[in-house]
Amino acid sequence: MNEKLVLKNHLRKARNEKGLSQMELANMVGVSRQTISSIENGQFNPTAKLALILCIALDKTFEEIFYFDISI
Repeated sequence: MNEKLVLKNHLRKARNEKGLSQMELANMVGVSRQTISSIENGQFNPTAKLALILCIALDKTFEEIFYFDISI
């Protein structure tokens, strides 16, 4: 069994639903635009604190933005 859980997200979709640019969201939550881009592209997993701050900023639950995918 070489399965592993991979954290994925719907951050780009949630951000677009709010009509926010990456820069606007980054400024709201106190990170760089590159951090938002890296999260959206799956290159970086946010800390629990940042994930919750993103959820609050986008008025979404954790489960609406973040989910696990099984990678084989």
